[in-house]
Amino acid sequence: MTYQESYQTWLDFADLPDYLREELVAMDEKTKEDAFYTNLEFGTAGMRGYIGAGTNRINVFVVRQATEGLAKLVESKGEEAKKRGVAIAYDSRHFSPEFAFESAQVLAAHGIKSYVFESLRPTPELSFAVRHYNAIAGIMVTASHNPKEFNGYKVYGEDGGQMPPADAAALTDYIRDIENPFAVELADLKASKENGLITVLGEETDVKYLEELKDLSINPELIAEYGKDMKIVYTPLHGTGEMLARRALAQAGFESVQVVEAQATPDPDFSTVASPNPESQAAFALAEELGREVDADVLLATDPDADRVGVEVRQADGSYWNLSGNQIGAIIAKYILEANKQAGTLPANAALAKSIVSTELVTKIAESYGATMFNVLTGFKFIAEKIQEFEEKHNYTYMFGFEESFGYLIKPFVRDKDAIQAVLIVAEIAAYYRSRGMTLADGIDEIFKEYGYFAEKTISVTLSGKDGAEQIKAIMAKFRDNSPEQFNATDIAVFEDFALQTKTDKDGNVEKLTTPPSDVLKYTLADDSWFAVRPSGTEPKIKFYIATVGETLAEAEEKIANIEKEINVFVG
Repeated sequence: MTYQESYQTWLDFADLPDYLREELVAMDEKTKEDAFYTNLEFGTAGMRGYIGAGTNRINVFVVRQATEGLAKLVESKGEEAKKRGVAIAYDSRHFSPEFAFESAQVLAAHGIKSYVFESLRPTPELSFAVRHYNAIAGIMVTASHNPKEFNGYKVYGEDGGQMPPADAAALTDYIRDIENPFAVELADLKASKENGLITVLGEETDVKYLEELKDLSINPELIAEYGKDMKIVYTPLHGTGEMLARRALAQAGFESVQVVEAQATPDPDFSTVASPNPESQAAFALAEELGREVDADVLLATDPDADRVGVEVRQADGSYWNLSGNQIGAIIAKYILEANKQAGTLPANAALAKSIVSTELVTKIAESYGATMFNVLTGFKFIAEKIQEFEEKHNYTYMFGFEESFGYLIKPFVRDKDAIQAVLIVAEIAAYYRSRGMTLADGIDEIFKEYGYFAEKTISVTLSGKDGAEQIKAIMAKFRDNSPEQFNATDIAVFEDFALQTKTDKDGNVEKLTTPPSDVLKYTLADDSWFAVRPSGTEPKIKFYIATVGETLAEAEEKIANIEKEINVFVG
């Protein structure tokens, strides 16, 4: 079907809501093509797209179609799976409650039970709920840290992790087989609540999640002495973090927490920030203002679905330093390993996990404590798979997992990134350095002095629409087939192609990679610098990751600047 035919099908549908019809009528040809040339696809973490009319947008019909596919997948697993049901949560975005409850109604039409939160909740609590209620799957309605124009739909497996590749592929096939999203049936909401097919969750699940958090603290005495009056500023950036972060900090003993009240209220327009992304220093503007006012040691921000955390720390001159995702990962890993070592609770088979595009600094830290680092593909489900493997084989004890994109997990009662856990551990780490007469900024300097000055940079290039998708393919092909032999006047020592699952050294020797196939290219240089290229699985972006190590931070950053210039020239 051409995009024009697909567009016409939507326009001809008699029961199309007025707001979608008005949008269709107003479309110019370019917008029409972009909205209908393809279907919104499942990527590394479900699907994510612009809110609006069309098969390549997210709307009630695309959500119904996805949930119909999920219903078929659950049915294929038998009656017991239908009884176990699906947990559903949603964030503060436009249409999030509608998408969540409509999903429950689609499932109910198939006789599949669902557990839906009464109001917005964080992604980690959804992951917890899947496990706590022994559900067969989970749905999280969120576009994570994307701007207000977006929404998304993430699917979780029964372990509480994002759906693994085999099930995700089966789900994608079921969704593709649904020819008419307008024909998807919905059960009556009120009747489904009355007959028990839809159970509404609330405070009782919050309490259970908070109960699990009590074991997170490694040194409660430290918090009691140095954390109680330590000034912390927290902002949920108009999202779901407010539901749990404030309570979690209070429960752990942090009594001097100030919340950015202008950002504490859920707001689908994220009206006080250009983008609700805690990776960006701009998102911290109000937190910095409050931080200066109350003389805060540390500023914490969570994204709308509270699976990512951003951190800023006060420096000697009173300004705030916006930490990278890798730096946050390094301070957490160092503290978890050191505190457990001091307490005599560091297991001999300690293991950490990170994505292949995250810093090797944490690998060095892990090795210095006799712990093993596992490198996995981008997507937290691969870290969740490792945790599952450790539990089944009893071969390693999971200590910590992270991705450079500001995602962290300490305790595996959740199987996805958990910013509530991260907020707690960073606050405890700040108290630890305070007990030594240091700040978090001093702590990072100390790590650099011990392990080397590592620097990293991620460059995201947005290339939207059909043309953009083709440009991204062309860039990947150029790197794969014609990449230079040197960057920054340094030889490429190792080239890894994760799609072909090959690792080739400079002498042409080829090894087989053990990770699943993925469209990622990674080049390691002779001085241990590296860069990687991958298309985003959830957004119309191509990402470049550059990592270097130097005798000083300035040297490491200079290397990054040089490599970035050469990449830009090469891409053209």
